[in-house]
Amino acid sequence: MPSALSYPGVYIEEVPSGVRTITGVATSITALIGRARRGPVDTPVRVQSFADFTRLFGGLWPSSTLGHAVSQFFQHGGTDTLIVRVHNGATAATGAADTLGLVAASPGLWGEGLRVRVDHATRPEVGSEELFNLTVRDTGSGATESFRNVSVLTGHARYVGRVLAEESSLVRLSGAAPASRPAATPDAAAGVDPMTVTPGSLAFNGDGDDGTAITDTQITGERAARTGLYALETADLFNLLCIPPLAPDTDVANATWALAAGYCRERRALLIVDPPAGWTANQATAITSAESGVNALRSAVGSDNARNAAVYFPRLRMPDPLAENRLGDFAPCGAIAGIISRTDARRGVWKAPSGLDAALSGVQALTYTMTDAQNGVLNPLALNCLRTFPVTGHVVWGARTLAGADQLASEWKYLPVRRLALYLEESLYRGTQWVVFEPNDEPLWAQIRLNVGAFMQGLFRQGAFQGRSPREAYLVRCDRETTTQNDINAGIVNILVGFAPLKPAEFVVIRIQQMAGQVEV
Repeated sequence: MPSALSYPGVYIEEVPSGVRTITGVATSITALIGRARRGPVDTPVRVQSFADFTRLFGGLWPSSTLGHAVSQFFQHGGTDTLIVRVHNGATAATGAADTLGLVAASPGLWGEGLRVRVDHATRPEVGSEELFNLTVRDTGSGATESFRNVSVLTGHARYVGRVLAEESSLVRLSGAAPASRPAATPDAAAGVDPMTVTPGSLAFNGDGDDGTAITDTQITGERAARTGLYALETADLFNLLCIPPLAPDTDVANATWALAAGYCRERRALLIVDPPAGWTANQATAITSAESGVNALRSAVGSDNARNAAVYFPRLRMPDPLAENRLGDFAPCGAIAGIISRTDARRGVWKAPSGLDAALSGVQALTYTMTDAQNGVLNPLALNCLRTFPVTGHVVWGARTLAGADQLASEWKYLPVRRLALYLEESLYRGTQWVVFEPNDEPLWAQIRLNVGAFMQGLFRQGAFQGRSPREAYLVRCDRETTTQNDINAGIVNILVGFAPLKPAEFVVIRIQQMAGQVEV
């Protein structure tokens, strides 16, 4: 009601409707952790194309499998990634003859290809501003950055240390700037690009280092320092986690998979686990090795965390651009994550990312070709198989979580059921934040039922649940039955949301009967 009714007439007042739309979160943001040639370290960086990955992290690299996983992710329909670069003893190259004390923005040999030039063709100074222009070029990629009218004075609005930290992807100051501006770099000969020769520009020192191959220690990192896996603490949301092999010939240890699966459970995400190369080292014993290997992995991960992990077998045989496109063996995590992303976009998170629609692109063969009978040995153990069929080609032929072994009888047996639950949990968690500190009584409960019910109804109309009617498909309760007076006194409101998930048609049974002697009456 208006605060003061002072004159006869009509008063207009806007009344809140109580409708607060719950928006579903993204379902296929994929985090990938591994070694890269360049780029920020222990920082999740959003990358939305392989061209972005090449520009920021150096692209494909023989010493790392991360680039191939990212490439295969986008090749199979993925759209959004978070890249976490880790390294083992890499160091950044430093500037050679410049007096600024420049250092490459990230560790690695790539920094030795940097060149820098200083000139004094600045705007007129107001007092003593110690202005200069700085140009930096990465001769490896051709990227060039120019910073005009920067100053060595820390109080200046264009202080060079601050400008480089905020705007440059190539260089940083290694310490404090000198008291006076650096001398101008001598000019190159006429007609020569000054950023390619000396004089003209200054080269960086040859003291950059890529370090050695990473180990599981770099992947697991430290939670307090937010390194390795825990660098994702600063990421708002990720849905899928991939840890490609540590090196082309080094697999991730089961203990690391267990830690990653536990972290995925905390963050409502799914871990995609790659099969070790040793499972198919001996073709004659590949099925037996996979059978014992997946059971050992499940034991290491633990029953509580297994619901947030999925294992795919075998590996992919694809052309390797770094080896003149000769066939190489690759872990499938990047391709699987891309297929999941593609399926989510086309059909929804409730559709199993497998079947004839889940075809693998660019794959020439699999490291092991199994029969139906062999598939029947691994599928009940919750090992998702990649199969080769005539005409159809190479496809994903399994949709179980690691907790989906038949003997476990888990309610989270199927991948789409688990991922739909994670999607609902994260969406409702974010979409009901407005409830906190609201008066805890029937008006609030009615608003909650309205908003959560509208969200669930929208999913029902898209075909996310079983049932012919909303009553059969889902329920939303928030009333005196779910929230007692004791709960109210304790500041608690309880919301019960139930849903009837769609289970994939994993086994299709067709009964054929011969009809003989039937006579129509």
